[in-house]
Amino acid sequence: MTAAGSVFLLATLLSPAFTLAHNHSRAADTYHVSVGHLFLLKCLFVDAHTNVTWSREGSRNLSLPTGVEVRDGLLWFLPVQMSHSGSYTCEKRDKTGLSRVMFEVSVSSEECPDPSETTFLTRDVSGSLPCKQAEIFRLKNTGKIRWMKDCHPVERQGKPISVDKRGQMRVPAASERDAGKYTCFVDIRLNGRNYTAARSIQLTINNDTVFVEPEVVFPQQEVVVVEEGTSVELQCLAYIGVSENKETEMYWSVGKNYSDDYEGLTVSMKYIHNRGRVYGQSTLSISKVLRQFLNVPIACNVLNPVGHKDGVVWLQEADHSALYTSVALCLAASLAVLALAAAFLFFKVDLVLAYRKLLRHFSKQQAPDGKLYDAYVSYLRSDNGCSSETASLALQVLPEVLEKQHGYSLYIRGRDDCPGEAVHDAIAVTVRQCRRLIIILSSEIKSSSDCKTDEEPLHASQNQLCYEQKVGLYDALTQNDPRVILVEIDGPVDYSCMPESLRYIKRKQGALKWKKPSLGTHKPTNLRSNRNFWKNLRYHMPSVPAGRLQTLV
Repeated sequence: MTAAGSVFLLATLLSPAFTLAHNHSRAADTYHVSVGHLFLLKCLFVDAHTNVTWSREGSRNLSLPTGVEVRDGLLWFLPVQMSHSGSYTCEKRDKTGLSRVMFEVSVSSEECPDPSETTFLTRDVSGSLPCKQAEIFRLKNTGKIRWMKDCHPVERQGKPISVDKRGQMRVPAASERDAGKYTCFVDIRLNGRNYTAARSIQLTINNDTVFVEPEVVFPQQEVVVVEEGTSVELQCLAYIGVSENKETEMYWSVGKNYSDDYEGLTVSMKYIHNRGRVYGQSTLSISKVLRQFLNVPIACNVLNPVGHKDGVVWLQEADHSALYTSVALCLAASLAVLALAAAFLFFKVDLVLAYRKLLRHFSKQQAPDGKLYDAYVSYLRSDNGCSSETASLALQVLPEVLEKQHGYSLYIRGRDDCPGEAVHDAIAVTVRQCRRLIIILSSEIKSSSDCKTDEEPLHASQNQLCYEQKVGLYDALTQNDPRVILVEIDGPVDYSCMPESLRYIKRKQGALKWKKPSLGTHKPTNLRSNRNFWKNLRYHMPSVPAGRLQTLV
């Protein structure tokens, strides 16, 4: 190194600009406040362990004015006065040197101070305005927080503003009408006195469009079942950002072609606003589904300067095989039910008789019901004592089949009654001891509703028959016990001369018809012509004969 270079380096190192103690200074920041408000001014590089010195520029001794004092490194204006306008400086001196920061305080006589700064929000975008009073909130004695716009209460169309506990005001979906001067007022109580702190901020709305990457909500690989030749509408919903814009485009494609390439395909679109978000809803209307539209990707495309997204829907022809199968099964099931119902009605008597027969082998034995007989057989005996068709059926045929073959116990007047007993009393007691009342009717019976005619008096047998019917029918109609079984013999029976109760039972349940066997015999081998009669008679008889019930005692 030459001698001249060494001298220059030494002079440089010894210059005041390169001493270890540096002087740091910063340009003044301006704070706008109003008279009568509390204001705290903080030095930028001050912390809890830093000692600073505050002074006011322009005064002879750099002392602070009345009403301004220093607490914990902060400059307190208690409260602000017009005389407090001016420049204030805070100094910090340490081993690194001297640091100075200058502040300009501008005092206004208006209730709302001028804004100290300007903030920007984008149109249709939600944002927040800070209260800018962090030092006030640190005192933890704050009360009511309120905001004013252009020194008037905030009145906003659409969604209202909201203020959090730190005083930050949220503006949803900002618009040009939201621009203006906003002032944050904070009430606070200190040392028994009430103060109000106020800071203003200018809000400016810019019209810059904010683009976000689009997002298709639906469709997402959806399948729509259609009929060829019918019309259909396909819906597409996509998130496009926070505002409507012309840069975002929604269009449809069928396979590799645009929807505009096909006739009968029309597209419509509208915007939906929901909680500060804007969605585009596009509808593809297909007037007639062609074969070429089936099983190809039909895409809803969303395109803007940020990106491109699509959602795909597939048209699938309806498969009617399952429907045809279901219809066939339903028809088959319906026919089967109808067939079963018809079979049950046709074979009802046979099924019940078969069920009773099985029930005797598998079911528990029934307790006696107190009845002595299964049926009371009531018929009109001939007056001359000769055998008639009615008496033959009552005295020979019924006992032969019901008693001997099926074990029923019958009480037959003329066979089981005792001579000399009181007829009416015996009939009343015996009828109530029977589970059924079999009334045999024939064309020989001639009686009126009161069991007599004007031309001839009642015979003894007719009188007994009439009394049997009165006792049995009264109990049957009032107590349904015994149940009545009507048997018609010798052709049609004229019920017009019968009691009303007998005609009622005829209308309600009908009557069994006994056909006279050929050759005038009643042997069981010749009774096949009355097979249905016997099945129906057994169907109406008790399921278990009285004799079997009494064996349980």
